[in-house]
Amino acid sequence: MTTLKKRIPLNRVEGDLEIHLEIDRDNVVTMARSVGTMYRGIENLMTGRGPLDSLVITPRICGICTTAHLCAAARALDMACQVTIPADAQRLRNTTLMVEQIQNDLRHLFLLFMPDFTRSHYAEHPLFDQAVARYQPLKGQTTLQTIQATKRLIEIVAILGGQWPHSSFMVPGGVVSVPSSGDIAQCRHILNGFRRWYEKQVLGCSLERWQAVQTWDDLQAWLDEDALHQNSELGFFLKVGQSTGMDRLGRGPDCFISAGGPDVPGSDGSTTSLVPAGVFSAQGIAALDPEKITEDVTCSFFKETPGHPFESRTLADPDTTDARKYSWAKAPRYDGKPAETGPLADLLMADNPLFVNAVRAGGTNVLIRELARMVRPAMLLPALEQCIAGMSHANAQFYTDALKPLTAKSVGMVTAPRGLLGHWVVIHDGRIANYQVVTPTTWNGSPRDREGTPGPWEQAIMGTVVKKPGDPVEVEQIVRSFDPCLVCTVHTIQVP
Repeated sequence: MTTLKKRIPLNRVEGDLEIHLEIDRDNVVTMARSVGTMYRGIENLMTGRGPLDSLVITPRICGICTTAHLCAAARALDMACQVTIPADAQRLRNTTLMVEQIQNDLRHLFLLFMPDFTRSHYAEHPLFDQAVARYQPLKGQTTLQTIQATKRLIEIVAILGGQWPHSSFMVPGGVVSVPSSGDIAQCRHILNGFRRWYEKQVLGCSLERWQAVQTWDDLQAWLDEDALHQNSELGFFLKVGQSTGMDRLGRGPDCFISAGGPDVPGSDGSTTSLVPAGVFSAQGIAALDPEKITEDVTCSFFKETPGHPFESRTLADPDTTDARKYSWAKAPRYDGKPAETGPLADLLMADNPLFVNAVRAGGTNVLIRELARMVRPAMLLPALEQCIAGMSHANAQFYTDALKPLTAKSVGMVTAPRGLLGHWVVIHDGRIANYQVVTPTTWNGSPRDREGTPGPWEQAIMGTVVKKPGDPVEVEQIVRSFDPCLVCTVHTIQVP
């Protein structure tokens, strides 16, 4: 049987990624390898430094989810210092984290994923002209609106944290920036404007109307209910996605992992977690156990070290002769198994019936993965409004003194825009002895492990029938539906 070997350098993703394919004579992908092409040495840069250096260095791992890295680093130090941060500091951290999630969800969807429908591959599709008008890079109506709306939204982080990206306003014990009443009023004004745009342009309805959609029958009824729904970005996405087969493309391992959150403090002193941290699978839902997270490097260009992040190291092995190795990304596993992370995992852990029922019935696919990303802001916006409003009171407190000499092992896990992010730190006598970062794309884009089990998007690609083997657009759309960020997954090698 003739096998075509294809190497795809993928654009419209963050960072450098290659997908290596084997395609048989029936145009079916029989083998897929996700190849991270550069080495990350950020962890090694941390060794020997003071713990507070992590608050400055690790947010520079990525310019897209910089706030998430800062929050993970700060949470790790909160745990090391055994400090509980004040409720207002939690609200401020939550605000900046959710703002970053929302702006990334929509930028990815409309600037990176939807432009695939403007390619010649879909030129004969009846919705092609509409797709071009909406999503043509740098020209489409929705493209330009998304850039403008999300640029304005991210100003909230700059107001509360001093700058974006690469802020450093979170510290163990809380935050160092205390917002004025004017700052909070400006944030509320920006958020109100963004919500109006999101409801009108993206949903075509109010948040309250969308939240009443509980089943796929409800979704179809919602679509047929009003021309505003049909002409919204959500309505167009559903039409073009279903008519091009996105609902039959890209099934992953059907195991999902989420860091959960944010934990939203109430006015009565209680705290409510918007999304529980945990694992969703065919066996049910389980609470997240950090001890079950490991990193495998069997197929990665690293020297073998113990698997848990507290014990593992990032030791490059570029001259290896081991033919199994093909990627600079490691392979995170939960209880020995691959797991998908991202907005869909969050909505499943939040027990959203629309997504739970769909995944239980037929597994995941490109359409449901991107639909989750499009509507996650509808879940986050009310919590975001609550956090901003909650900071506006006379006795607001944003910091508890926590600095002290440290010897500790600690972890900070947060939901970054693309899913579960963890920072593990080992501190001896006030110096970092080991620092390990496990990012969402490392989960989703991992290579095979010692058992030969593919990572989530490797699994999602295999078995795909491609229309044109020389230009496998379907494979690119599967990978993009995970919103890859190789900037977080791999970094440039440090030259002495």
